[in-house]
Amino acid sequence: MERVLKALMERGETISAMESCTGGGLTNTLTDNSNASKIFEFTAVTYSNRFKEKMGVSHEAIKNYSVYSQEVAEEMAKKICMFTDSTYGVGITGKLMKTDENNLAGADDTVFVAIYDSKKDECHNMEMKVHHIKRPENKKEVIDAFVEKFLEIIKNKTK
Repeated sequence: MERVLKALMERGETISAMESCTGGGLTNTLTDNSNASKIFEFTAVTYSNRFKEKMGVSHEAIKNYSVYSQEVAEEMAKKICMFTDSTYGVGITGKLMKTDENNLAGADDTVFVAIYDSKKDECHNMEMKVHHIKRPENKKEVIDAFVEKFLEIIKNKTK
């Protein structure tokens, strides 16, 4: 995560997140760095559909695609970016090896991550399977995958 922080600081760019299944884990890992306040704007942990909608995710997207979908992750990333006027918005939704009785659609081992670049108006998406029984291990796996994906985006952006 220090590499993400450094890359954003070098570019004078910012990031915000709307997290669901990671429960603020991405934000926690980012803010473990003392310079995080230079690049980090805001996070929303939206476990319920109700609060995803309050943050701007459309009811139609949740209804049509399921709350556990790439389409909803994209809306989460875009809406948090717009809410905070950040350079990047991150949306994370999915299941970490547990059935959600309120939202039965979607596999219990699939997580969707979207990274929205407001300067290019484009979303970079990632779908991944988690394999661990313990939630903290799955959260770490998702956060590590985010770091690699984000650094790849930054690297390609500078080419």
